[in-house]
Amino acid sequence: LGGDDFDRRIVDQLADDFKSENGIDLRQDAQALQRLVEAAERAKIELSAVTQTQVNLPFITADANGPKHLVMTITRATFEQLTQDLLERCLGPVQQAMADAKVTADDIDEVILVGGSTRMPAVQSLVRRLTGGKDPNMTVNPDEVVAVGAAIQAGVLKGEVQDVLLLDVTPLSLGLETLGGVNTRVIERNTTIPARRSETFSTAEDNQSAVDIVVLQGERERAADNRALGRFRLEGIRPARRGEPQIDVTFDIDANGIVNVSARDKDTGAEQRITISESSNLDQAEVERMIQDAERNRAEDQRLRQEVDARNELDSIAYQVERRLGELGDRVPSHERSRAEMLVADARQAVRDQAPLDRLRELTGELQQVFHSLQAAAGANAGAGAPGDASGGQPGGGAQPEGDDDVIDADFTVS
Repeated sequence: LGGDDFDRRIVDQLADDFKSENGIDLRQDAQALQRLVEAAERAKIELSAVTQTQVNLPFITADANGPKHLVMTITRATFEQLTQDLLERCLGPVQQAMADAKVTADDIDEVILVGGSTRMPAVQSLVRRLTGGKDPNMTVNPDEVVAVGAAIQAGVLKGEVQDVLLLDVTPLSLGLETLGGVNTRVIERNTTIPARRSETFSTAEDNQSAVDIVVLQGERERAADNRALGRFRLEGIRPARRGEPQIDVTFDIDANGIVNVSARDKDTGAEQRITISESSNLDQAEVERMIQDAERNRAEDQRLRQEVDARNELDSIAYQVERRLGELGDRVPSHERSRAEMLVADARQAVRDQAPLDRLRELTGELQQVFHSLQAAAGANAGAGAPGDASGGQPGGGAQPEGDDDVIDADFTVS
């Protein structure tokens, strides 16, 4: 949306009125159309300062009866009526920007207008409506403000400007692909840069000695629906039960938008990293397309996330019940063991078949009850393995090792 869109509304109005009076469509004549466009732009500019203006285009065309002239008056009220829908289209981006920045109208100190079309009184009135009555700052030339800002940013990055701090943000979220093919965000969209975030993940299988780390950019829940920025492999993980290894993944974005991603196994010290310089290479149109795509598919993505989380939780509790049965051995009554083994088998089948969400949650609830009864039986029989025992794990806890609440409940897939 820009000044040309407003110009076209005046062009169409002038052309339609001329056609109704003279039976000639000036839009079919390239030379006449060019004169109309130039006159429309002049009229738009003049209507920012006066309440009406006249468009006078002599000899705009001719027919068998001789030359034709276009003389019409356009009022500001007519112009604003013609462009009302264009003004309404400005609402969404402004409201989205305020939501992304987590600010309300009361938090805004100054509003700086960008672009020549913001000189229109209707645009300035819209700004006041959106910002609780604040008058826009008119001390900066709206035609030059972007160029001035870019020059200041260049000076800051080169170190030539010391007394100005400009804060840039990440245009899209950055994250990793985790168990179930989902995007687990580490740095959210619109985070101020430079920024550094760390999260702790774990393994998805017993004795997993390596993980593939896929770095993603985007807002969709399914990993495949986002932009893959790079991948690397962390090896040398100590063989252990799934969920026990702790792998710290750190995202570090500098002021130039260059992303460094590192992964380190806390136990062995094994470490790998990758540097990504193309995370900020997307143009604004592509960024907006990806954000709008995420908005359109929000309901589907939420359903996908719920289903994947439910499958992961069910798989985790089934694993823990199966492991507990092996640890307790003959101390588990045969009828309880049979029921537990049947539920574990049903859970594995439900995960493979991608069963409905209700079925996944039903099985998870039943297995959690079984797990707690096994814990109680173990405590009664041997006084060991009671809740809190490191060998027991957390019901439905996925990758979350016992006693560490900072570990993300999402595993890496097995490569």
